[in-house]
Amino acid sequence: MMQWEKLNEVGQIEALAEESKQQPVVIFKHSTSCSISATAKTRLERQWAENGFGNVKTYYLDLLAHRPVSNEIADFFQVRHESPQLLLIQDGMCTYHGSHLGIKLDEVKKRVSA
Repeated sequence: MMQWEKLNEVGQIEALAEESKQQPVVIFKHSTSCSISATAKTRLERQWAENGFGNVKTYYLDLLAHRPVSNEIADFFQVRHESPQLLLIQDGMCTYHGSHLGIKLDEVKKRVSA
């Protein structure tokens, strides 16, 4: 089961990047008013445990409530903003990002295992 940490302040981004030097970190950017985003989140949560991501810390960003945080994530990690979007952060850098129903946990798993 996923244990979401809330990401709701710009100041958390640099700390999260530092944290990713010790363990992989995932950021899920979610639009609470979008049915595709809800589907992607449900699918992610359902597939998480079966992929063995116990060592990956998970952050959840409500885009509608915290759009400036989303914008800063895009700038900080040099990734174009999309919604929904999953970013894998390792060693302070984004090593994978996927959006909509193109979020592929098998790709995340390959990068975490590497």
